Amino acid sequence: MSDRHFDELATRFAEKIYGGAKGAIRLAVLQADLAEILPPRPLRVLDIGAGLGHMSLWLAQQGHAVTLAEPAEPMLQGARQQFADAGQQATFIQAPWQEVEARVDGRFDLVICHAVLEWLAEPQAILPVLHRLTAADGWLSLAFYNRDALIYRNLLKGHFKKLRSQTYAGERQSLTPQQPLDPRELAAQLAPHWQVEFSSGVRVFHDYMPADFQARTEPADLIEMELAYRRHPTFAGLGRYLHWLCRPR
Repeated sequence: MSDRHFDELATRFAEKIYGGAKGAIRLAVLQADLAEILPPRPLRVLDIGAGLGHMSLWLAQQGHAVTLAEPAEPMLQGARQQFADAGQQATFIQAPWQEVEARVDGRFDLVICHAVLEWLAEPQAILPVLHRLTAADGWLSLAFYNRDALIYRNLLKGHFKKLRSQTYAGERQSLTPQQPLDPRELAAQLAPHWQVEFSSGVRVFHDYMPADFQARTEPADLIEMELAYRRHPTFAGLGRYLHWLCRPR
């Protein structure tokens, strides 16, 4: 299995992820978490696997100096267009994560790695690189596809055959991540070099709602409740994604 990039599916990816409530909730939770911890001064920010640049654009609008690294040219071009439309500046690097370290200078106050690990053949291999790129007093913002949530959703659907065989990966040409992560395994891999300071669930209830309930609920209400319950001790671990804010040890 190799790392997955999105050259041929960039437009579909954009529509699927950011065209509705799922994307709006995801951005709201990530932004709320970061707003709590970032100091009120300009930071050097590196966004690895930046995609269409939604998070980077928000950070640039807060006055931070942002570098976007993305291997897929159509995705990076979409990010460039978003920044141009918003009148914002950034540094854009077309490169997979394995090449980023050689293409940037020094360490960063904030390193973003959102929805990347689940598309990698060997997710743990990126962790030392993230550590080397993060300043000693900096932050890592790590968001990943939660295996526990996928298991729970399959339980609710009665997909017991899939659970018995433990086949959780999506089809190669689908937009379901190929490598959902077990939070306990990832925590053990992080532990030698990172301290997880804050953890939030992203979409802790939305994806479990019946479709008709989703359709008649106001997006603003969904976001309000997702933000309210993102760190609830019972519900946070059910988030379709988990967002961990980490400090280097």
